[in-house]
Amino acid sequence: MSTMVAEASSFAAVGSSSGRRAWAAAREAFDHGPWPRLAPAERRRVVARFNELHAARAGELAALITSENGSPIWFTGWLQRSLKDFNDDFLDVAARFDWESELPGRDGRRTVVRRAPVGVVAAVIPWNAPHQSALVKLVPALLAGCTVILKPSPETAVDGLRLAELLAEAGFPEGVISVLPADREVSEYLVAHPGVDKIAFTGSTAAGRRIAAIAGERFKRVSLELGGKSASIVLPDADVDRAAAALKGLSLGNNGEACVAHTRILAPRSRYDEVVDAIAAMMRGVTVGDPMDPDTWIGPMVKQAQQQRVQSCIEAGIAEGARLVLGGPGAPDTPGLEKGFYVRPTLFADVANTMRIAQEEIFGPVLAVIPYDTEDQAVAIANDSAYGLDGGVWTADPEHGLEVARRIRTGTFSVNGASRDMRAPFGGFKASGLGREFGPAGLSACTEYQSIAL
Repeated sequence: MSTMVAEASSFAAVGSSSGRRAWAAAREAFDHGPWPRLAPAERRRVVARFNELHAARAGELAALITSENGSPIWFTGWLQRSLKDFNDDFLDVAARFDWESELPGRDGRRTVVRRAPVGVVAAVIPWNAPHQSALVKLVPALLAGCTVILKPSPETAVDGLRLAELLAEAGFPEGVISVLPADREVSEYLVAHPGVDKIAFTGSTAAGRRIAAIAGERFKRVSLELGGKSASIVLPDADVDRAAAALKGLSLGNNGEACVAHTRILAPRSRYDEVVDAIAAMMRGVTVGDPMDPDTWIGPMVKQAQQQRVQSCIEAGIAEGARLVLGGPGAPDTPGLEKGFYVRPTLFADVANTMRIAQEEIFGPVLAVIPYDTEDQAVAIANDSAYGLDGGVWTADPEHGLEVARRIRTGTFSVNGASRDMRAPFGGFKASGLGREFGPAGLSACTEYQSIAL
């Protein structure tokens, strides 16, 4: 098999020795193998074959991921099905990409400008949306001619190994891809290794800071997709019921374990109680339970440590004086859920933006409604965050919503819940990361410019 895979039974014990083998294979494949030297159309052909294999198993992979991380099956099913189009967009971008061009010069001189692959890429991904996180790094890197070491999270090791099998079946040359489900030791090794040319990371801001520091010392290329504490601004002219219905997905999708979750809801004082009541009604209708049940909207947290963290944030909100509207500490009331890593979907009102629940990324189904008096104040509150990943505005006037969006310091933003185009750049301002993924920006990030004078 052409893809190096760590055995499932021993993934927890994978250490620097496996990291060394993966790096050596990737380095050999990049420096001496055929992949970086193939025509872009040939690389697209192999990636397209993988995309078909992967799409054909969307349902199977969704069930596997749900069994590992507790994401509800409605979410994993939707996400896995969407990845076919996501990869098709990358293939289309690669087909149109300006891989090599020529600049006419003075006195008959010429300059060839080409996009060279950045080299060996180490992709380190989290557990909450594992295949999307993997493919947003793998696919553009492979299309660019890079070789890749993928390090999945130990919480979702088995689906990482299944992904490796599909990559091998697609027919990538020896050493082009290695998949190492492992813990932090392998990540540290790859980040520090001088022979790894780029780190592509999705995860916590704390880990991102450490990666950026190490990479900076070595002039290593890096892209970091980190945390968020996104604000949804409900303007006085908004359709409140529409906004509350849409926040069911934007705020509580994937158990709230999403970096883009809209967890700060900014409401005008003139309609504050109406907004709180509408969101509370939406949340009361959310089903918590078995993540394999299609009717379940929120399943268990991925592990006990995450459950405990969410509970501690809920307790902090109460201690700081926020008004508990629904939810709170402890297990949901549904019989049988007390034994799982479940938390109660929780809504706080009368929240000050200085509170912990308004500033920290909780990564769970906990929402805070913050009052504002003027639009300028709402913009200031939205921007008063260490993060800048996502957000939204709700208004009867979409053009005015666009004006508000231009004032918010985030990498992505929506007006009235509009869906993102997956070809558009994705990434964050401030502590939400460095660089951009998706579309032409994501493909460009896997290349280096080379100018050749003739």
